[in-house]
Amino acid sequence: MNPFKQMIAENIAESLEHPSAQEIVQWIEKPPTSDLGDYAFPCFKLSKTLKKAPQSIALELSEAIKMDDMFSKTEAIGGYLNFYFDRKKLAEKVLSEVLSQKEKFASSNEGAAKTICIDFSAPNIAKPFHVGHLRSTVIGNSLYKIYSHMGYKCVGINHLGDWGTQFGKVIVAYKNWGSQERIEKEPIQGLLDLYVKFHDESEKKPELEDEAREWFVKMEQGDEEALSLWKWFSEETIKELKKIYSLLGVHFDHYTGESFYNNKMKPVLDELHQKNLLEDSQGAILVNLESYNMPPCLVQKKDGSTLYATRDITAAIYRKKTFDFTKCLYLTDYSQNLHFAQWFKVIELMDYEWAADLEHVPFGRVTHEGRRIQSRKGTVVLLEEVIEGAIERVFNIIEEKNPELPNKKEVAVDVGVGAVIFNDLSHNRIKDISFSWDTAFSFDGETGPYVQYTHARAVSVLRKAGIDLEEKTFQIEGSYLEDEVSNQVIRQLETFEDSIRDAMSKNEPSILTRHIVDLAQSFNRFYHDHPILVEDVKVKEARLALVASVKEVLKLGLSLLGIKAPDRM
Repeated sequence: MNPFKQMIAENIAESLEHPSAQEIVQWIEKPPTSDLGDYAFPCFKLSKTLKKAPQSIALELSEAIKMDDMFSKTEAIGGYLNFYFDRKKLAEKVLSEVLSQKEKFASSNEGAAKTICIDFSAPNIAKPFHVGHLRSTVIGNSLYKIYSHMGYKCVGINHLGDWGTQFGKVIVAYKNWGSQERIEKEPIQGLLDLYVKFHDESEKKPELEDEAREWFVKMEQGDEEALSLWKWFSEETIKELKKIYSLLGVHFDHYTGESFYNNKMKPVLDELHQKNLLEDSQGAILVNLESYNMPPCLVQKKDGSTLYATRDITAAIYRKKTFDFTKCLYLTDYSQNLHFAQWFKVIELMDYEWAADLEHVPFGRVTHEGRRIQSRKGTVVLLEEVIEGAIERVFNIIEEKNPELPNKKEVAVDVGVGAVIFNDLSHNRIKDISFSWDTAFSFDGETGPYVQYTHARAVSVLRKAGIDLEEKTFQIEGSYLEDEVSNQVIRQLETFEDSIRDAMSKNEPSILTRHIVDLAQSFNRFYHDHPILVEDVKVKEARLALVASVKEVLKLGLSLLGIKAPDRM
């Protein structure tokens, strides 16, 4: 919890019978301009209870409370009680904390002994890993890092789409038109071509759809040939997927796809039956959810095969037993909202109290040139091509502008990949994104490369000053950092923890991207307005401490987004 907000809340609570400090701290705001203070408490919320005008409440509180000397004054303005920091003391406290804690700055142990399961990425086997999969992958990876920073034990799960009728389609296509050599040479593209070919041919020969369903039933019945082909397709696809995950710097604790739960579903179906939750519908089995204004949740088809819902219910029960999670997050696009609402309700109807700990984290869809990305139509933009394109463009820029840069290829990878990730995470999670080759590699404006460059600029200043942060202990005189430009940087360092908490509570990494862009912009204003390597030793020391603190927080912020921070660019 932000210590300054907590301090304000406790002081206000001491002067009131209610609400509690815990409630008050949630109401404290950051004013739109520094003229209105550093924090503000809106007294409108107390007006009805105390039967007084907000301005009167603000005046009374201003006279009653006694703040720590970290604050220079309190002032009642228009129904708000505003709090102003002592800028000298704030600078000394914040910079000292950043420089002593480094990568642990703004962290917490609040998640100690609590587990968060995060189900993310989840591409389909035998289908391409396209730009539409990027969102789940990078949002999930960032949330994994953010929750971990706040002390939670995170379990990253890649619930691969490795089961279903699409495999029957690929088997039919492979047996009719495929070749082993092509699949081994280009697994993802080869399997995609077969999948598209199947749909083209099935429009002329509808009986191919029946043949595909038959092959999937064979898979479920343990047919040796069907399972052998399925396993081969899966292994070849996973090899290619891991190359992309390696480029993105994404790690999973478990690759447990849908097939992992095949031998675990019967006990769950039996339990649903024992709890009188199942109904027969023309041979299919479902859970009736009409009372909850939802369509029925189908758990078994009339041919005996299972569905996504069956496997998701089974997976949730398995995860609770295995990991005893405090919360289990599911990262998918919003088109699956109903699917999750249905099977979450089924878990609740099974009398599992932890149903409330299941959370769908939906995000907007990715379209390409106004069209949905569809594997069956072949209208995909391969993620690997996007990443490689970004890396190539960065390398060409380096060759043109800084050809003597050491480790050019490594820097090009860090910046190119960072651009792709930051571009995605900078959008509000729920908004749709239209992918365009023209904007995919944009490095101008509020981008990942801009933040990375600002970090490299800070490192360059420290390098010129001959400072080794592993050995250096700064003597910070805060009186040299009281001006508006310096204070703006320090306030953004101070509120960095608030952004992390906000991003975590809303499962919204874009809050963090916004914060580090703002910090980078404020620092660049400071850099241009204030010479740093000046003759006055105390001024230089104070400004270098600010530079070093910004460097540490930009690196930390980027790392929580899953992005590296090169020292040179």
